[in-house]
Amino acid sequence: MNKHFYVYILQSGKDFSFYVGQCDDLDRRMSKHCDGLSKYTATKRPLSLKYFEVYNSRTEALKRERQIKHMKSRKYIEQINWSISALNSNLNGHPDPVILENCPGG
Repeated sequence: MNKHFYVYILQSGKDFSFYVGQCDDLDRRMSKHCDGLSKYTATKRPLSLKYFEVYNSRTEALKRERQIKHMKSRKYIEQINWSISALNSNLNGHPDPVILENCPGG
């Protein structure tokens, strides 16, 4: 069985800032963010998962995470989000972000 690695973007419902991260278990990582167990995002709740990508190796995921973080641009991250929303809309997918319902405010 192939292991997958994820690069993801969260947005704070508190101050609308973005958080870019990578992991090998997206569900478990989102639970940690929701439970306030991630140092940076603990005070940023509620959170919404805006976007994620899947990779076959941690090396690829880390490379992409660094690429996004080095852009240091809200506009760049928003373009990623808008591009995927447009793609989802064109594919009759669900264009809205996944709201992490169990992420209470900080």
